[in-house]
Amino acid sequence: MYLRLLLFSLILIVTTVVNGQDKGVLKGSVRDSLGDPVEFASVSLQGLQVGTMTEPDGSYTLEVPSGRSYTVIISCVGYRTKQFAVRLSAGESRQQDIALLRDIRALREVSVSARQERGSTFQRIDVEDLNYMPTTTGRVETIIKSQAGVSSNNELSSQYSVRGGNFDENLVYVNDVEIYRPFLVRSAQQEGLSFVNSDLVSSIKFSAGGYDARYGDKMSSALDITYKRPSEFAGSASISLLGASAHVEGASKTKRFTYLAGYRYKTTQYLLNTLETSGDYKPQFSDFQTLFTYQLSRLLELSFLGNYSSSKYQFIPQTRNTEFGTKDLPLNLRIYYDGQEMDQFDTYLGALSLNWKPVKGLSLKLIGSAFRTSEEETFDIMGQYWINELDNTIDSESYGDSILNIGVGTLLTHARNYLDAYVISASHLGAYRSGNRHIQWGLSYQYQEFFDRISEWEIIDSAGYVIPYNVEVLELTKTLISNNHISYDQFSAFIQNTREINTQKADYFISAGIRTLLWNFNQTTMLSPRATISTQPNWKRDMMFHISGGYYYQPPFYKEMRMPDGEINYDIEPQRSIHLLIGGDYIFSLWDRPFKLTGEAYYKWLSNLIPYKIENVRVSYAGENISKGFARGIDFKLNGEFVQGAESWLTLSFLQTREDVEGDYIQVWDGTEFVTEEAGEFPRPTDQLFTVGLYFQDYFPNNPGYKVHLNAFYGTGIPLSSPVEDQYYTQLRMRPYRRVDIGFSKVIKRETDIWGERNPLRFFESIWISVEIFNLLDIKNEASYLWIRTISDQEGVPGMFGIPNYLTGRRFNVKISISF
Repeated sequence: MYLRLLLFSLILIVTTVVNGQDKGVLKGSVRDSLGDPVEFASVSLQGLQVGTMTEPDGSYTLEVPSGRSYTVIISCVGYRTKQFAVRLSAGESRQQDIALLRDIRALREVSVSARQERGSTFQRIDVEDLNYMPTTTGRVETIIKSQAGVSSNNELSSQYSVRGGNFDENLVYVNDVEIYRPFLVRSAQQEGLSFVNSDLVSSIKFSAGGYDARYGDKMSSALDITYKRPSEFAGSASISLLGASAHVEGASKTKRFTYLAGYRYKTTQYLLNTLETSGDYKPQFSDFQTLFTYQLSRLLELSFLGNYSSSKYQFIPQTRNTEFGTKDLPLNLRIYYDGQEMDQFDTYLGALSLNWKPVKGLSLKLIGSAFRTSEEETFDIMGQYWINELDNTIDSESYGDSILNIGVGTLLTHARNYLDAYVISASHLGAYRSGNRHIQWGLSYQYQEFFDRISEWEIIDSAGYVIPYNVEVLELTKTLISNNHISYDQFSAFIQNTREINTQKADYFISAGIRTLLWNFNQTTMLSPRATISTQPNWKRDMMFHISGGYYYQPPFYKEMRMPDGEINYDIEPQRSIHLLIGGDYIFSLWDRPFKLTGEAYYKWLSNLIPYKIENVRVSYAGENISKGFARGIDFKLNGEFVQGAESWLTLSFLQTREDVEGDYIQVWDGTEFVTEEAGEFPRPTDQLFTVGLYFQDYFPNNPGYKVHLNAFYGTGIPLSSPVEDQYYTQLRMRPYRRVDIGFSKVIKRETDIWGERNPLRFFESIWISVEIFNLLDIKNEASYLWIRTISDQEGVPGMFGIPNYLTGRRFNVKISISF
């Protein structure tokens, strides 16, 4: 009896030991993209009834059978499910930390902060959509351009217009640091890389208006970017016909130190060779960014954000051949060039942040940052041009050939422009969250200094006559010479309170704040009250409505202060915009998949405006507060999984924006002669009546590794700035902007794939290859107009011709991307 019991006990002990040795242990922590622990996340093995839940600190421990590969699944309500493959030896213990991303596609609020965010005017954009979107510029900016109320009419530029505003009216923040861009850029060919590196991005929030008091002093939009907080070593790299990029990230064993670094190189030479001006294009753009964080203690963290960007653009034009005119009067412009253009833009940014969380819910942050830009724009280009009338008789043997020369001359342009600018700031940001209440406040000081030297002139010699013709002296057609040095500082502060109120019939979200700014350039003080009220009725349908309003002042930056003659207007005042927005969203299921429909109507009262003209991407200001106007419209967006597992969206926008410029005039024919009258109210340069955009993703039903990504945009024509220097009124419009980009991608290796030990690609987490077609329909879109003045002896021939400068044609691109 005792012998049997002893033998049974020995067998049980041996079996237990053997079974324990047949398993390995996987342990680690699960955190969100901001580094905060994720509690109650499920960690399980696919196909087995084996799993565990994370602790309040995000930690987990999971036993894994040894000897074969398993797929580990980490899931949590409100986050994207993550999978990875693991293979453990018997008795092996492995540390595996996981970072989960918010589940944007679920479109459901699972926390107080998420519910409050839905009740605001901000929308959160899924960063995973960045990887595959076909783009010729920055991926973040391309996805912003596809949002409702946003438009861009130049695929070479990362700049965008929001609800009737111009490029200079958009706020961009990265980790609470305001971002600036070069000032002298006049064409998209010179622009180079945008600041935001999509490889480093963790989250994106965007507001097209009515944003909170914590966001600074611009009139149109706010883009809030947060960079990653790595928890383990990882990286990525890509190469294409347009350039290359690479990034690495990681953390120390104790997680106290994290690093994030990215390098990008871009060249648009391949695209620019499709332009109608042939020549030697040599654009070279590169930048390096880094983010370091160090946990000084459990409550105190230090971080540094750094960036260096270099943009070099050299262009030696040779010839240009452009057909323009009308059906009844077809014309051709031919130009032969001599000379070259050489530009260089170097920018530097450094920001040091200290974040202290003394008690639960309280965050105190100090930020010091410095920005510098050094810019050079130099060119001497002579173009000898001929304008000819073409034969439009279809049956004629000379159909399409030149039959009459109606203009000939020489255009000589010269520029030596140099600018150095410094922006130094120090700020404090605070936040306290308790239950359904969230209080935020901030103080900021900023110093700005500009050194600007401009020397530009242009001369036109037509048929032996210099325009404008003067028998006594030689006059230049255009001239601009100035030398300015200005500096000033400003103080700002804000306080904002967001609160959630729950009742039986509805939930209410109220956010109210006030922002004040002391602008010492001319001792101006501005008060900007802002508020948003949202309600979510307790209906069967998941709907939310909001109304938002506030004052938005924009103190002039250097470009707005400078008048057309190059002088600084020391009496200039801030521009003002009053926003009123009413909108809502509706979350519903269609085909058993989540969808979200949003709509927002807005009206903006604009006063103290500084009129401007837009040529390509260059915004030239009047330098005076001599205009008032309005912008109104309505935006719609429908997004969801039109194809299961792939989010797509459709946007539709209507816009009308007008202004009345004091002293502006028009020439009106009274039956006998032209007389001058006040222009009155007329469209602003960004008046684009109707836009529609589509971003669509799909994949092969039986092979989801093959994907297609379509990005399409249509926008009605925007006003064409008047060639008359002191006139802003115009009746001319460009053609509608129409563009379709498409990308095809093949996933070579997924995160869950395990390859053999002899395969050199086993070290990579994922590999995919993309083939992109830019401007699929090869549409000739217009970027700007070249105005040429001539002297002709032909009756009925005008003295000035507007010739369109077309954008890029169809191009193919191949890109290979890896992550590890």
